[in-house]
This record gives sequence, C-alpha cells and structure tokens, in this order.
Amino acid sequence: MLFNSIVFLFAFLPVLLLLYYLTPNKYRNYTLLVFSLIFYAWGGVSYSLILIGSILINYLFVKQIEKNNSLKKNWLIIGLIVNILIIVFFKYLDFLINNINVIGSTFSTGFDAIPYQNIILPLGISFFTFQQMSLIWDVYRNENTQKTSLSNVALYISLFPQLIAGPIVRYNDIVEQIQVRVSSISLFRSGVQRFVLGLFKKVVIANTCGELADSIFNHSFELLDTPTAWLGIIAYSLQIYFDFSGYSDMAIGLGRMFGFKILENFNFPYISKSIQEFWRRWHISLSTWFRDYVYIPLGGNRNGTYKTYFNLTLVFLLTGIWHGATWSFVIWGLFHGFFLIMERIGLKKILDKLPKGIQWFYAIIVVMIGWVLFRIEIFSEAIIYIVKLFSFENIGSSKVISHLNNERLAVLVLALLSSSLFFVKIKEFFDRRNITQSIGTQIMLDIGIVLMLLLCIFYINSGSYSPFIYFRF
Repeated sequence: MLFNSIVFLFAFLPVLLLLYYLTPNKYRNYTLLVFSLIFYAWGGVSYSLILIGSILINYLFVKQIEKNNSLKKNWLIIGLIVNILIIVFFKYLDFLINNINVIGSTFSTGFDAIPYQNIILPLGISFFTFQQMSLIWDVYRNENTQKTSLSNVALYISLFPQLIAGPIVRYNDIVEQIQVRVSSISLFRSGVQRFVLGLFKKVVIANTCGELADSIFNHSFELLDTPTAWLGIIAYSLQIYFDFSGYSDMAIGLGRMFGFKILENFNFPYISKSIQEFWRRWHISLSTWFRDYVYIPLGGNRNGTYKTYFNLTLVFLLTGIWHGATWSFVIWGLFHGFFLIMERIGLKKILDKLPKGIQWFYAIIVVMIGWVLFRIEIFSEAIIYIVKLFSFENIGSSKVISHLNNERLAVLVLALLSSSLFFVKIKEFFDRRNITQSIGTQIMLDIGIVLMLLLCIFYINSGSYSPFIYFRF
C-alpha cells in the first residue's frame, strides 16, 4: 500500500486513527500491530508470512540473549548471520548466481550454468532486516534493558510508517516509546503538517522531476547533448531527494499522529560542502547504522590510518551492496568511499581554504556524478552519460528546451529552492519578529496545508502509478 494512494488516504489511515483513539491506552499497540500487518499484507500475503517468520525468529534470538549466560555472544553472532543470510537469499542470490556463471563460463568451456531462481524481493526487506539486527545487537549491549515482549518486538519491526522504506529506526531509540508514549493535539497537528509536506514532496515535486528525468534517460545516451544531459541528472538528483525525503517526512508525520517521535533522516544534503558532510545529511539513519554497527566495531579510526581507510572502504562497499544487487551500486558505494578517503588524506584541508561556493560546487558535482552510476545500472552506459556531461557537444543545437514546459520549470525552481535553505531563512526571518506565533499565521498555515493536500489529491487522481524509488531496496 502506498502512502500516496487514495486507499491509504481515505480508507486505511482514517479507519486506523478512529479505532486507535477509541481503543484504551493499554491495547493501542495491538491495534497498531494488526493494522501494520494489514498494511504490509496489501502487497501480498506471502510477504507477510516472510515478515512474521522473520519477527518470530529474531524474537527467539532476543530471548536467548536476554538470558545473559555464557552463550549470549554466540546467540548474537548466530542471529546476525541468520539475518544476513535471509537478505542474501531474497535480494542477492540471483546476483551471485549470475557472477558465478560469468566466471565459470570464462574459465571453463564445459561449465553448466546455474539456473536463476527469480526470487521475488519482499518489500522493505533491507529496512526491516537492518532493524532486526539493531534489535538483537542493542539487547546484547544493554544487559539491564527491560525484558522484551513478543508484541513489542513485533510492533517495533512492523510499525507501518517506516516499515517499507525507512527511516531505519533503532531499537534503543524507540523501545521506551513503544512501552509508554503520550499523544497530544499539538503533536498530532504537527504530524499532519509533516505528512502533507512529505506527500507534496512526493506527488508534486518528485514525480514531476521523475517525469522530466525519464524523458531524458529513456533516450539514447549517444545522441544526448551536454545541456540536456545536465538537465537529466539535475532532475534525477532532485527526484531521488524529494522522493526519499518525502517518504521519510510522511513516516515521521504518521509516527507523530500515533505519539511516536521518529528521528530525522535528511538535513538538506545538497547544501553540503564535502562528501563527509553529505553523508552526515543524507539518509542519516542508514549512515549512522553503518557507523555504529560496522565502522566502530571494526575499530573506526582508532587503529591507524590504513585500517581507517580499509574500514571506510568496507562500509561504503556494503552501503552500495545494500542499495541493490548490481555492480553499478557497488561502484557507486566505492565511488563515495574514494572521495571520503581523499578528503581524509588531505583534500578536505585544501577545500577548507577555498571559498564556500567552490566547496559546494565540488561536493554537488561529485554527488551528481554518483547519481549517474546509481540511476544507470549498466556501467558502460553510465560512463557514456558522464562523458556527455563534460564533452560540451551540440550546445548551440541543444534540445534541452523540448523537455521543459511551464509545470516542469516551475517545479524545478521550487525543488531547487526547497533543497536549499531558502525557505528556512524565510521562516527564521518571521520567527525573529514573532510573526509565526500569531493565531492568524497559524490559521494561514493550516489553510496552506489543506490547499497542499488538495493539490496532492489532484495530482494523484490525474497521475500514474508511482512507487517510491527506495521501495526496491
């Protein structure tokens, strides 16, 4: 079920909110749990069986770890291995088979190719598997944590706002909220506002930018002129940001409607002046997960320069692999890892001496070239596209205007302003003058939210099916 669907907006969510707040406090988690499982089952009952089985398996590991005996660490290791094997089976098995077949056929003429299994990828498996690994790891680290219950573990893993595409909620960050949380009108109101803002990001900005990007990427790259190639990657960069941050906003907003305070996942990544800063601002829940559960346990930067570089390379290799079972994602991860290492070696010191505008230009160019590798799964074709960006071909006869209309141009301008601090600075200006605190301003804000919602509904009714980009991860 999509957040940006009529079924969710006018059936699932209203019914759940009504039943949730009619339910006595001590039973509300059960209401949320049942509806979360229904939400996931909408994509296919078989998906739900996988999710439920995964929850039960990890709950058994948790209970063994909670015994705090000499086998505690063994159970942690087994639990982590089982979760990794689950995600490898569903997400990477055919990728592994393909590479084995390529290697085998290269070195042996009589090699019998292994048949592909064509396993359907369960929605959100990368996200909820990482949450389950967080669960058993956090229980292992905290010997005095209150004992878990099956209902609490099930709700933590299956909570529908962040189940399919994040943010990756860590067990330690939310366990107390699962047990006790307080709802309020102000929190609910802010949740509605945040949800509608995220919906607007997705159905108006991301989808429009996506249509523009598709109109360029679906043509032969050999025929692209340089301005059109730049327009395509700018549009895709905006699409993936507003698509994913829009989903995160909706998840955070929905969480607030039910009393949860889910942590932020994006913090204006496109204003970054280095790749280090970019990864502190982009997909924060994933980058901090890898930092706390992979990078730091490996030793972080505590065991010398070369071990630090190795750890960074491994983390970003895994980051690329996490995103998808193709070599393009692996290369994308290593591409970012390379620039992070270069910045540690000395590039960052050089950048710090340059004007901030040049620092920003460096970072955004690196990020957008990375998005080319992310978008185009065939590496050779990605290289052709990157070459087009810097070949400066056919500038005088560019077809860039043919891909634009008034709507796309207006949305592009809005996207560029929204991905910067433009509207934040305006809000700060009004805050300093206490304008935003007036009743009139609050009413105008609510009217604006309603108008945004109506515009979103119009786009949903007139548009086509548009799943979130990160659903496939």
